[in-house]
Amino acid sequence: MEEFEKKEKDEIFSKAVRAGKRTYFFDVKSTKKGEYYLTITESKKNFDRDGNYHYEKHKIFLYKEDFEKFEEGLNEVMKYISETNPDIPSNPPFGDTDKEEN
Repeated sequence: MEEFEKKEKDEIFSKAVRAGKRTYFFDVKSTKKGEYYLTITESKKNFDRDGNYHYEKHKIFLYKEDFEKFEEGLNEVMKYISETNPDIPSNPPFGDTDKEEN
């Protein structure tokens, strides 16, 4: 029980995003020093031959010193995709979501 409470205290914010057969979890957590980091988990439900299911999970840990580079890289890739694939709706980059166009 104590381990569960400790784990709950470390989690600051969580957002789940359902996307087709997958669910993505974005979890902001805190280190012992109180520094935030992000875990991104992809979860997919799989079935075996008997019809039993299990969840396949893949996790990325992203620490504060890498936030800016990760955001820049993701924005660059998303911009490329939206510019070269017109079927995909374009959204503003992460850093520009609150800015108004002039």
